[in-house]
Amino acid sequence: MTKNLSLAALGVVLITGAAFAHAPEKGKNGGQQVDAGNYHVEAVVKGNTLDVFVTDHGEKPVSTKGFKGTAILVVSGKPAKITLAPRGDNVLTGTSPVELAAPVRGAIQITNGDNETVQAKF
Repeated sequence: MTKNLSLAALGVVLITGAAFAHAPEKGKNGGQQVDAGNYHVEAVVKGNTLDVFVTDHGEKPVSTKGFKGTAILVVSGKPAKITLAPRGDNVLTGTSPVELAAPVRGAIQITNGDNETVQAKF
């Protein structure tokens, strides 16, 4: 009986956790936005260019000076690796060998100036 109650309680916890997980939201720049560690990461694609906007959880821009990143996106069923570098105040940008389309699917890894790494999954 106790084992059944424990399993039922575990099931409720798992279901509740899944309910709080959410899909990417629309960011201020029109792209997909997800949480990644201490940041909100927004991916915006245009042609072969990927722009990644970084803000804090209060939606304030975070300086990307000293940041670096890599995106591995699925494009037409194949992986495309994109190296990201700072551009502007809170943007990392990179160019894909193939044309990109929204919504993006894949992961973006960002390392800040203190060598702390976060990953945004889309």
